[in-house]
Amino acid sequence: MHLYRTSQGFFIHHENWYLLPDQDWDTLIGHENLLSYLQQVASSAAAVAAPAPETLLAPISTQEVWAAGVTYFRSRTARMEESKDAGGGSFYDRVYAAERPEIFFKATPQRVAHPGQPMHLRSDSKWMVPEPELTLVINPRGEVIGYTVGNDLSCRDIEGENPLYLPQAKCFKLCAAVGPCLLITQETLSADTKIELTISRAGEVAFQGETSVSQLKRTPEELAGFLYRDNTFPTGALLMTGTGIVPGDEFTLQSGDEVAIHIQGIGTLINPMG
Repeated sequence: MHLYRTSQGFFIHHENWYLLPDQDWDTLIGHENLLSYLQQVASSAAAVAAPAPETLLAPISTQEVWAAGVTYFRSRTARMEESKDAGGGSFYDRVYAAERPEIFFKATPQRVAHPGQPMHLRSDSKWMVPEPELTLVINPRGEVIGYTVGNDLSCRDIEGENPLYLPQAKCFKLCAAVGPCLLITQETLSADTKIELTISRAGEVAFQGETSVSQLKRTPEELAGFLYRDNTFPTGALLMTGTGIVPGDEFTLQSGDEVAIHIQGIGTLINPMG
């Protein structure tokens, strides 16, 4: 079941569209059994017209956005290559194989772009890429209740210069995007689920790539468990799970590029670059 946050209210899509009576997103995400509640609404409410695409908001209210790194072999290889001159190459190899994953803070809600909203390219970076990521939706009790599409916009040159610069490479204004909706489910996504990235420039495809959930080294429950270990999230959290699609070293985003990330069964997140 797909849950949308819009300027007109909260909608669910399950064969038909339904408007939820709820007025508070945080309370909704913290529901004791959200899927059952949404199914109950769909079975008793009258169908409505689909919300207009321009009304879509990022499916987040006060939730923090965190991210896991080096969870795909392709990401491990790219991180080692970009940081080898700074002496940090072996760090990424070790964390890929370690019991404890790399988890870092990504964005406050104010730093998250809505679907269709331009993301921000840092003025002091010359090598920026989008990172298309399956993103976990976790309730206050640490339960993975669903999934969404995430874009972890990253500065590869800043991170590669020194691993200690990671916060500057990852966290800045409009550095993340999520949406267009939440897939609320009690089922684990199929390992065959495709994640696709298309970057368009001046109407032409500048880069395309794809991977699948099967390439993700760690399970959603494992990553959520580490995030919530000795930590609290009163309204829940979003956790990006890493990227398995990395453009070549010669590629960097430019202002005006359009990034489209599609995850099978969830939807397509589209953002221009500002």
